Formats: sequence, structure tokens, C-alpha cells
Amino acid sequence: MSFLGALPARFRRERVLIVGCGDVGQRAVRVLGSGQRVRLLALTSSAERTPGLRAMGVTPLLGNLDDQRGLRRLAGLATRVLHLAPPPSEAGRALPNDPRTRALAHALMQRAAPRALVYGSTSGVYGDQQGAWVSETTRVQPQSPRAGRRVDAETTVHGLGRVTGLRTTVLRIPGIYAADREGGTPRGRLERGTPVLRESDDVFTNHIHADDLARACVLALWRGKPQRNVNVCDDTEMKMGDYVDFAADLYGVARPPRVSSAEAEAQLPAMLLSFMKESRRLRNSRMKAELGFVLRYPTVREGLKSDPRQASDGLGRGNE
Repeated sequence: MSFLGALPARFRRERVLIVGCGDVGQRAVRVLGSGQRVRLLALTSSAERTPGLRAMGVTPLLGNLDDQRGLRRLAGLATRVLHLAPPPSEAGRALPNDPRTRALAHALMQRAAPRALVYGSTSGVYGDQQGAWVSETTRVQPQSPRAGRRVDAETTVHGLGRVTGLRTTVLRIPGIYAADREGGTPRGRLERGTPVLRESDDVFTNHIHADDLARACVLALWRGKPQRNVNVCDDTEMKMGDYVDFAADLYGVARPPRVSSAEAEAQLPAMLLSFMKESRRLRNSRMKAELGFVLRYPTVREGLKSDPRQASDGLGRGNE
């Protein structure tokens, strides 16, 4: 990648550990390259994934964030850590915190801490802002257990930074989309006839293309400021219904029906409804100024048009 070649020689053979090497993590691997300048490691709980990781130039480390004793081998192993693993789900009970991030932080404290830790959080920590613009200084007000666990993880990450002196960056991520990303598409939603909210009830949503997110993650490993929160989103200013309408027009299919909030409550699943109850517009000036980041896909219009056959739903499901 272009900016990596410009790094000082002392940075060119660092050890980057990716925790949660799923879709975005693997995109970050491709950004970082084949490992000629950076040795790449990934924590995985699945032995079946190890051949694929090795094929990408990554050294797989079998381990589980739910097994704190097994995480001891991570101590002192990496110079930079990208943490993209989600908190555990409720599984029938409302967890107030993220024990996985706490376990990782404990493991990293056992020896010399890495130079930088980047954590992929969610813009859901801001809760409903009734369509207002939101910056990183906006007070968090999580309105769901999953967002509350992300706030706990952010606190753990920055606490580790203050104790050890390592540079921690929290990326607050909205809906992630990409043509080749699993997890639903506007086309599928349109084919199912899933309604959207009428204009008067509709909410603002925020987006980031998966490739842009991966690039931002890598930049933050080197350029993120200490104990800093950064909104990672594109320049889209669009309500959810307008986004789905745009996708419908792009695909040449009928636009979805519009319903009231009350009608949506009766027709739609709880998870989708939770995203339709929060409205905010993220400011990304810190991302651009501090990370020196230039969006490859400035809005969802460019992102969806890059491959109109598919695109993820971008409804906030990526990290929220």
C-alpha cells in the first residue's frame, strides 16, 4: 500500500495482531500487504480457518477471547493490535459489559504493551440524537444492551491506554456495506417487500464502505492520537428510506412501501426496528484531519454504483 512504503524503516517490520479477522479484518490484511514490511498475526477460535489465513500471509493463533488463560500467549507478541471482535450477545441475559475486551486488555498488560491498539466500536453508542449532527465529543447514551457493551469496551480500551501508555484509538463505526460483503443487500430487502418509514417518521442513517473502513483501521494503527475516539463514516447525508429508494432505482425494481412508525412496530422484526428508532448524522472531520484519510467511496451513491449487482443493506448492522 502506498502510505506504508513511506513509513520510517523502524516501522516496516512490526507485528500487527488482528483480533476478529472476519470480513473487515481480512480487508485490512489486504491493505497491509503480504507481510514483507509487517508481520501479520490473527487470533482465531476456528482451526478450520487457519489454512485460509496462512494463504493470505497471516500467522494464525488459535485462541478464544472467552478463555482468559489461553490469551496469555498474546502478551508482548504484537507491536500493534487491531481489535474487531464483537462483544458476546445476550444469550438470554442482558450482559452489562464486554468481558472479551476486558480479557484481551488483561492479557496485553502482562508484558510490554503494544505501541497502539485500535478498537472497532459502533456509532450506536450515541443512541438517538433525533437527526442532530454528532461529533466525537457528543455524550454517549446507549439505548440497547449491545450498545452498552460497546461503551464498556471503549472504557476498557482507553483505560488500558492510560495505565500502560499505549496509544488507543476507538473507531465508532456505522452501517458497513460492500458489494462482496455478506449480511443482507438492498436487493434482497426490496425483493421481500420490506417497508420503510414514511418521510415524517424516517431516520438518518450513516454508512461506510467496507474497503474504506479497512483502510481507516490500518491508518489508525499508525496515525491515531492517544486515547482518541474517531467517527469512521462517509459523507452521505441520507435517511434510511431514501437510501433504500436509491438502491431500488439503481437496481431497476419497485421502491418499497412507506409506513408509519406504528405500522412498522406491527410488521417488522425487533432488530430492524431498533435501528429505525435512532436517528443521527455523524461528523467525520476528525477522521479526515487526524488520520489523513481520503474516502474512496465518498457516499453510498459511489459505493453502490461501483457494483450495482449487490450491496449490503447499510442500515447500521455493521458494528451496531
